[in-house]
Amino acid sequence: MADVYRWRLAPDGLATRRQLRSMGLRPGGQDVVAELHRPRRRKDPLVAYLYRVDRAKPVRPMTPARVAALAAAMLARRTCPNCLTDAGYCILRSLGMCVPCHDTPAPSC
Repeated sequence: MADVYRWRLAPDGLATRRQLRSMGLRPGGQDVVAELHRPRRRKDPLVAYLYRVDRAKPVRPMTPARVAALAAAMLARRTCPNCLTDAGYCILRSLGMCVPCHDTPAPSC
């Protein structure tokens, strides 16, 4: 069982995934060393998993193929399925189309 620490009381040398990422590191396959619990009123506590900083590995660099794949995925999120144009922003999933297509009334037959 991993050690459990309360909010802001974790010892030095442990970090969450986000904290590792801000340091340019990643967990690198190591197991969770401890949990951090942040208490909340009338709800279960928020839990963050902690990893050892000294066993963390550097973040893998972006390759040209990964950059191209990420660009293609973002283009797909910005392309309106109705008018097939690049909206310039990520289309909301709740709308399913760009704002001008959504706001334009459908032609009545």
